[in-house]
Amino acid sequence: MGSGETFTATPLTSTHWGVYRPRVTDGRLTALDPAPWDKAPSAIGRSMVDGVDAPVRIRRPAVREGFLRHGPASREGRGREPFVEVPWDEALDLAAGELDRVRRDHGNAAIFGGSYGWASAGRFHHAQSQLHRFLNCIGGYTAHTDTYSLGAGRVLMPRILASMDDLMLSHTAWTSLEKHCELFVAFGGLPARNAQVGSGGASDHLVKPALGRMAAAGVRFVNVSPVRHDLDDVPGAEWIAIRPGTDTAFMLGLAHTLVADGLADGDFLTRCTVGYDGFHRYLTGETDGVVKDAGWASAIAGVPAETIVTLARRMAGSRTMMNLAWSLQRAVHGEQPFWMGVTLAAMLGQIGTPGGGLGVGYSVMNTMGSGRRRVTGPRLPQGRNPVDTAIPVARIADMLLNPGASYRYNGQTRRYPDIRLVHWAGGNAFHHHQDINRLVRAWRRPETVIVQEPFWTAQAKFADIVLPATTALERDDIGGATGDRFLVWMARALDPVGEARDDHAILAGLARRLGVEDVFTGGLTTEEWLERLYEECRFNAPVPLPDFRSFLAAGLAEIPLVEPEKILLQAFRADPDGSPLPTPSGRIEIGSATIAGFGLPDCPGHPVWRDPAEHPGLAGDDGSLHLLSCQPATRLHSQYDHGAVSRESKIAGREPIRIHPGDAAARGIGDGDVVRVFNRRGAFLAGAVLTDGIRPGVLQIATGAWYDPVDPGIDGSLDAHGNPNMVTPDTGTSALAQGCSAQSALVEVERFTGPLPEIRAFQPPRFVGRP
Repeated sequence: MGSGETFTATPLTSTHWGVYRPRVTDGRLTALDPAPWDKAPSAIGRSMVDGVDAPVRIRRPAVREGFLRHGPASREGRGREPFVEVPWDEALDLAAGELDRVRRDHGNAAIFGGSYGWASAGRFHHAQSQLHRFLNCIGGYTAHTDTYSLGAGRVLMPRILASMDDLMLSHTAWTSLEKHCELFVAFGGLPARNAQVGSGGASDHLVKPALGRMAAAGVRFVNVSPVRHDLDDVPGAEWIAIRPGTDTAFMLGLAHTLVADGLADGDFLTRCTVGYDGFHRYLTGETDGVVKDAGWASAIAGVPAETIVTLARRMAGSRTMMNLAWSLQRAVHGEQPFWMGVTLAAMLGQIGTPGGGLGVGYSVMNTMGSGRRRVTGPRLPQGRNPVDTAIPVARIADMLLNPGASYRYNGQTRRYPDIRLVHWAGGNAFHHHQDINRLVRAWRRPETVIVQEPFWTAQAKFADIVLPATTALERDDIGGATGDRFLVWMARALDPVGEARDDHAILAGLARRLGVEDVFTGGLTTEEWLERLYEECRFNAPVPLPDFRSFLAAGLAEIPLVEPEKILLQAFRADPDGSPLPTPSGRIEIGSATIAGFGLPDCPGHPVWRDPAEHPGLAGDDGSLHLLSCQPATRLHSQYDHGAVSRESKIAGREPIRIHPGDAAARGIGDGDVVRVFNRRGAFLAGAVLTDGIRPGVLQIATGAWYDPVDPGIDGSLDAHGNPNMVTPDTGTSALAQGCSAQSALVEVERFTGPLPEIRAFQPPRFVGRP
């Protein structure tokens, strides 16, 4: 510590990627020290040190120049025009006036309450909850359902097994797998990088140490994925490099082998499932004349038939845990690999046994398999939404482009509302949404876009009114995810940057102008809300927790580990009648009469193979390479892409992309070259990483590089930075779930030979004086 510097020893803070102790010198963050108990802390915390007050931080309220001049008539200028910084009162008056105008002239269904739940690990300053509470107070809004991560799974799984929320909290514990599992088959891999995060925090990283203990105990791992790196954390794991999008066919080949060899568990299928007979007729070709045996699957998946037969026999002869990565269902017909995975696990008959059965997303989030009790962290009540209009989240562009159009979803025929105003707090649609060029067109349709956000992301640059929000380090809060180890008191470590205000204060200011401040705040201060929410959590917790004052003094409260041997569906296996599943039949639905009754050609009543090339949303796609977009190791989604950890991973400032040496050589691409990846939807630049750990014909790039058009004034401009959603298809998985299909992208790639465009993603927009 230099002469004259003032060092502040701050309490802990919780982030989505871990618990840290901030170090603050002269009011500036100088380090984040990982919690001492965390055996595998995430490096992402280091990005916050330089990222929290980076130049790209939004320091003052701002309004797009054209909007100040001409109001909604100027919306074609979004993403192209400079901004004017204005006082808070003017910005809030303008935003409140637009909200009032739209609800008065068009009704509250014309307001889209956009948000995604990852803005902060803090449960009170949870941007999505705050925004939805506010909008409910002023008469409601059009909402979204499901998630980009799990859209198909969230709709399908309650019909055939259980809700994804229940499954995520009930996974067989890692400690049980260490003792009892013999063979772990990971469909779509098992990347520990994904488990850096948790929705309400990730206070103790479990996955990487657990995988190490399992490997040391002799558990054998099989990675069924086009990418070997998706199970890098288990050295020596067997790799079966299937073609992307063919997992359903591969699993059908495994299932047929079980039937042909007499290895299917008939007793379990009879006691615990319904609909197997119809599926069996499909599997054996009785219904369509096509036998789904290993030879048939081999031709589709691109692996030897012998490999499929051998794996099926190994799975039947071992205590086997099957895991389905969430990435499998982020593709056209994404419902099918999940449904087929459940069916295959049922045929093996090991569901509900120690160390065996099924997992749906081990390593997706840190809490999966923790073995801890369900202690739901503090939750801000959102109230009731008087508007009953909601859309699947991955259909935002469809909604904006096609007001009044009909679509199918979960057995219903619905119509898209006519959205006139988008209010977004937390999240970044220009990261999550597919086909960004299409999204840009859609984003210019509403009359007004209001964004409250700490950083000048693309979404903020495409707004009309921008309200600067604080980060988690600049406010008091409570972190805690269901199934996580700790509740954490997140004491404010820094003063707000610039004129930033927390989301609650921003929305309270809007509520005051719209006459609902007391309803929104409940008459409580932030401090009173924090105490109330914690005490409600403590009252409802199934385990003892300290009172609020003791919690503040200690800085955290540990959730006891009381279910270290938790086994998914153990009670159901033992007594299907006494412990039925929450499905229509109370059993595992290999065949679903409900889904069959919907009459959907692209999602019939049992798992089937559908060729992605026949999906209407992919018509015209003819690239020779399949692009996979994975979760990043250096950030959460797009958060802190501008921070040191993420930027150090770039190549010439661009996001790295993996390519097989043979594919690279055929195109004259060398390791470290900047490449152009393109298809009919758009194009982006990336930095080539040559590796034999990827199947030939496949590329892999992480999501989350901030959208950075070379020329924002030109529609379809090249992205300079490496955002894969420039080329991903914006089409639903099927008429059942309408989930996102990002993993179904075909592209071409070439070495980029022109002058490298400047990276401007991390620069604020241009500011001008008042018009």
